[in-house]
Amino acid sequence: VLDGLSWTVAPGERWVVLGRNGSGKTTVLRLASLTLHPSSGTVEVLGETLGRTDVRVLRQRIGVASSALADRLRPGLAAADVVMTARHAALEPWWHTYTDDDRATAAKLLDRMGVGGRAGQPFGTLSSGERQRVLLARSLMTDPGLLLLDEPTAGLDLGGREELVGALTALAADPASPPVVLVTHHVEEIPPGFTHALLLRAGRVHAAGPLTEVLTTD
Repeated sequence: VLDGLSWTVAPGERWVVLGRNGSGKTTVLRLASLTLHPSSGTVEVLGETLGRTDVRVLRQRIGVASSALADRLRPGLAAADVVMTARHAALEPWWHTYTDDDRATAAKLLDRMGVGGRAGQPFGTLSSGERQRVLLARSLMTDPGLLLLDEPTAGLDLGGREELVGALTALAADPASPPVVLVTHHVEEIPPGFTHALLLRAGRVHAAGPLTEVLTTD
């Protein structure tokens, strides 16, 4: 799926990953999120090497938001619980103990994403745009060292897309935010403040570097 890929994301950088279907975008994120092992080569994330570290612990330092995750969540789960359960990388609150600080952090993150008023609402009753913003809040619950977003605007209507791009713009502008990697199909959805681009073609790097140098007409 991928071949000859050499790529580094540095602190403070905001990357967008572009490419056709089948070019390897989701595979790159699966490697970075430690859910896939490469058949050859080395994957290093947050100073740890895949295969030589406890991925169960390291994954808690990686924030992930994707439509695949949304499909795994129980529709009746309250939005606040969707965010809070990220503390233990869980999908339900039943198996772990949560503190008042955890609940306060979840509420604060929902407010930050503009959906604080939906905290008690079942996840399945939210609009597509609201669900994606809840997932974005969830991805920040553990104060991650890396944030991976796999096509978060997929399936959203125009209003939902604009709202989510606005939330990502604010995230990119925050110097306290971790490095961000955003996979998308749409260049018009690249939020202001993103700094770099990785262009994939047939599993190889077509171009990579500062956004203004990579994303040109050519």
